Amino acid sequence: MPGSIFSADSHVLEPPDCYLRAIDRRYRDRAPHVIHDQRLGDIFVIWGIDKPVPLALFSAAGVEPSKVSEKPPRFEELPRAGWDPEARLAAQDRDGVAAEVLYPSAGMLLCKHPDADYRQACFKAYNRWIAEYCARHPGRLIGVGNVSMRSAEDSIAEAREIKQLGLKGIMLPGYPVQEDYDSRQYDSFWEACVELELPVTFHHLPGSRNPNEKTDTIYGNSNRGVNSKLNSWMNLVRGNQDLIAMFIFGGVFERHPKLKLICAEADAGWAPHFMYRMDYAYKHHRHHIQTEVLSKAPSDYFRENVYVTFQDDLVALQLARMCNIEHLMWANDYPHFDSTWPRSQDVIREQMAHLSEKEKSLILHDNLIECYGLSKSL
Repeated sequence: MPGSIFSADSHVLEPPDCYLRAIDRRYRDRAPHVIHDQRLGDIFVIWGIDKPVPLALFSAAGVEPSKVSEKPPRFEELPRAGWDPEARLAAQDRDGVAAEVLYPSAGMLLCKHPDADYRQACFKAYNRWIAEYCARHPGRLIGVGNVSMRSAEDSIAEAREIKQLGLKGIMLPGYPVQEDYDSRQYDSFWEACVELELPVTFHHLPGSRNPNEKTDTIYGNSNRGVNSKLNSWMNLVRGNQDLIAMFIFGGVFERHPKLKLICAEADAGWAPHFMYRMDYAYKHHRHHIQTEVLSKAPSDYFRENVYVTFQDDLVALQLARMCNIEHLMWANDYPHFDSTWPRSQDVIREQMAHLSEKEKSLILHDNLIECYGLSKSL
């Protein structure tokens, strides 16, 4: 296998005291915390969000799918690699992975929180925790901080703190508090992200606006058909597609050509057709549907500004040469239920056999190094 293998999208499982330890004291009595549920096992309870966050799903890498919910687990029964940096290195070694970009687990639900002040307090607490976690092994644990998007001014301050903490990127909620991401009021924030060399990420789960919609799943609900719960999982990529199209058609990349946007865990096999459809829409419909005037084809912005992570997406790899292969980044999603761990090496061999050694190196290592501006010695 060429070079070192990096995962562009992995997660931590926040320990029970993650948010309690560093949250603003005004919110300490409402901080996310863990309780035991007889049906689901240990769960994170988040004030203001009705749905429980089951730790079992966030720590089920390598578990046979039919056995995930057999026994409701307690936190101490889950693999330590989710929250212990020393155990994490052992899990990486078992999977043949040299380093991981790390996102939160419960924090993805916090991206949807309707109270922006509470969301910001939780994010600041998490950012301090993940910075400490990654500082134990900075070459192998690459942390991403969360920004609340209360306002452009607040978000710039949060981004600067993330940079000072040594974190390498930013994860954003699916919706900002004011207007939407293509509004010019956020131009100063995008400028700050470029200046600070912090790529911004939309992870697939934070796409929905209402965290309390009536559904039993954390994925939302498509409300289509008797199997709507599973259909909701199929819809996860849609939120990221909408965001990417908004950034392109809304002129965000036109105004900020050096801004890097990462589409995480929403697969990549759809990208070539999506680019084609955006070009068609702009060419045929921009005259009667109001849009920004763009100096390039929409697909050019996608290829130049958007990075896409994926796990076991065979379609993406078959179509890799129809994308910008220098912006495709493989991931293992450890320790979540959909992870390829501990057989990532087998998945890579099976799905990348047709690619050249140079192409494999780009997808498995080089693209991530370039995206995050990391040392080439890694």
